[in-house]
Amino acid sequence: MTTAMNIIIRFMGMTTIMRTRNRRLRILVAGLGNLLLRDDGVGVHAVRALQQDPPPGALIAEVGTAVLCALHLFEWADKILAIDAIQAGGSPGTVYALEAGDVDQPEVHASLHELSLINALRMTARKAPPEIAILGVEPGSIDYGLELSPAVISALPQLTATTRAMVDRWRK
Repeated sequence: MTTAMNIIIRFMGMTTIMRTRNRRLRILVAGLGNLLLRDDGVGVHAVRALQQDPPPGALIAEVGTAVLCALHLFEWADKILAIDAIQAGGSPGTVYALEAGDVDQPEVHASLHELSLINALRMTARKAPPEIAILGVEPGSIDYGLELSPAVISALPQLTATTRAMVDRWRK
């Protein structure tokens, strides 16, 4: 017997209804970062590119800095692929693939605006955390501005291709 259900996702004033048969793996690709700080917004730029031709089986969400507003998405997902700028000492535009445990997470923050994805997950009602992978790009410029640096723009095709490959691997 096959049961069908509707999954309703509300985010930033938009409602999405997903009708599913049986319970499928729920994959969230979350673009993080601040668009006003040039390369810090690379996660948002990447998911905007992915939204033009989304990878099958994944929900693409432009989270930006509104991590608390996306808590319901983090609770919904079985696997989360977060895309963000990561300063790890490489050349600007270097793409990193990490697991959540690879990233240092301070326990206390001065402001909720500094809340990370991993710390936000601690605020959810989930019994077990989802699997989290992080795709990061070494920023070239974190200064006021809306455009990405040339090195980070050049990394976008690799970033979106890696995202598609990870989603595909998770679906199999």
